[in-house]
Amino acid sequence: MEVCEFIIGSIVVAVVLFDVFQSVVVPRQTARTLRIAPLLSRNLWRAWRQIGLCIRSLQQREYFLGIFAPLSLILELLVWVVSLICGYGLMLHALHSQLRPITDNFGTALYLAGTSLFTLGSNNVAPTGITRVIVLAAAASGVAVMSLTIALLFSLYSSFQRRETLVVLLDTRAGTPPSGLRLLENYTQLGLTDELPIAFAAWEVWSAEVFESHRAYPILPYFRSNTENTSWLGALGAVLDACTLLLTTVESKESYGTARLMHSTGCRVLQEFNRLFALSAANKVGVEREEFELARVSLARAGFVLRHADEAWISFSQMRAAYSGSLNALARYFAMPMTIPTTKKR
Repeated sequence: MEVCEFIIGSIVVAVVLFDVFQSVVVPRQTARTLRIAPLLSRNLWRAWRQIGLCIRSLQQREYFLGIFAPLSLILELLVWVVSLICGYGLMLHALHSQLRPITDNFGTALYLAGTSLFTLGSNNVAPTGITRVIVLAAAASGVAVMSLTIALLFSLYSSFQRRETLVVLLDTRAGTPPSGLRLLENYTQLGLTDELPIAFAAWEVWSAEVFESHRAYPILPYFRSNTENTSWLGALGAVLDACTLLLTTVESKESYGTARLMHSTGCRVLQEFNRLFALSAANKVGVEREEFELARVSLARAGFVLRHADEAWISFSQMRAAYSGSLNALARYFAMPMTIPTTKKR
């Protein structure tokens, strides 16, 4: 019985420390085997999302959904700490004969494990023999987990701030919620058409950074933008729509290179996110022909020279189908605000 108890405690400690290592130290996507953090966040998000969608007020709904990610981090730390205390408590209880005074009380073993983990020390029970090693390991684990969690918070919020910079800037360029059509119109009206290649190149770099940081730390996609009707998914979708409209509908080839690169990078990012969260995406345009024709009229008024309508519609349908299904699947999963990209909000 004591051997079995010691083995179970050792397994619990090993699983928790492995999860901490994978969640904080390893800067890449890892397998979910024996992982606590992904299992906790995804299962909790399903229930949290369902409750949030029942809230009618958009402002209150966004606030409720927005506190999920920080709360999930706190809960994750709490699960790590409690699991370590239980694991080390089981190990100490299995070796209770080496504690002074000798005690067979499991609560006392948990107390010793907890005070050791938080480096408080215990005046009631003194470890001897192998239990000294366990107490030292518990103290080292506590310091390591706390230090790594603080480092994780700094990394997460640093990545979040870098992600949100371009998202906030897009508000003045593409409206709220952002629209690919409005982005092209505003750049033309402000005489910044020559700046479009620079903008698309910046968003290509942004897409790559978001892909790497959010894949390494899967809790990051759950962090929502601070502005209502704005999201990192909506911003990415708007820029992809602007690229698609430019590549399929406009005759000018000045921005074709960077627009095509941004389109390819954005499609890959969305597809990888769908794979990461095990979502099924359907290849569909999501825009009706009538809406597309209205967008063509707006682009013509803005001063763009347009391709033939039928040819443009075929190309637009094919290019938008490459990412619209993945984008919509992610938007539904995260309950993030989206907009129809080719219509103007008056």
